[in-house]
Amino acid sequence: MQFNFFAMTDPGQVRTNNEDCASFDEGFGVAVLADGMGGYKAGEVASGMAVTFIQSELVKWLGSSGRKRDADQIETAINMCIGRANQSILNAALSNPQYEGMGTTVVTGVFNSNHLILGHVGDSRCYRWRSGKLTQITKDHSLLQEQVDAGLLTPEQAAVAPGKNLLTRALGVEQEVQVEIHEHHVLAGDVYLMCSDGLSDMLNDTQLAAILEAHVLLPEMAAELIMKANAAGGRDNIGVLLAQAKSASRPSTLMTRLFGNP
Repeated sequence: MQFNFFAMTDPGQVRTNNEDCASFDEGFGVAVLADGMGGYKAGEVASGMAVTFIQSELVKWLGSSGRKRDADQIETAINMCIGRANQSILNAALSNPQYEGMGTTVVTGVFNSNHLILGHVGDSRCYRWRSGKLTQITKDHSLLQEQVDAGLLTPEQAAVAPGKNLLTRALGVEQEVQVEIHEHHVLAGDVYLMCSDGLSDMLNDTQLAAILEAHVLLPEMAAELIMKANAAGGRDNIGVLLAQAKSASRPSTLMTRLFGNP
């Protein structure tokens, strides 16, 4: 399986600074998106630290481990990298008064052959677009989501209830952070959308699906997602990271006869 990636962030229509950060390494199939929070520019620091640290450490580990890496090993690596990022952000907040109270959500994916190993903390999300259907494959770590899980609210009620952004988990808040990690089977044609709540709060699933269906190229998808979120109010920063799965190209018949399949 081959993967194409594209990332874009936007400050939105209300805020002057941008606390969303997203990056990827196409060669190793690593994608990371974070949504920072805190005082003046501290959110930018937290999200930037998370994305830079997690991506660089995962790429370093994947590079040193060679081709032989299974899902369990990748899950362990994601957990360790996010945990260390959490500690770094917390230490920076404790040692620098202007960073006091900073933190960040994060969603991290490693696309490995026909599998996605996905870890997240907070309410930044990952969706899967497959065969005309959009599915949210992460669950928010938020007070409202806990109320939905407990049967106190329906998903429809939670979508309009106050306190949408009260998180139950984030990086940089406590010494230890609980990372939720799952493995997902990937099919050719899948598109995976990682995003901050600046997108998911502005556009519902139907609107997101319509945009993903309307475009083939990832830059066009990302541009319209951000444009529509801004048109809907753009009340927060908007972060988008897209990954598209394609079948690996096969060598020609002659090359196959000469050298065999890779």
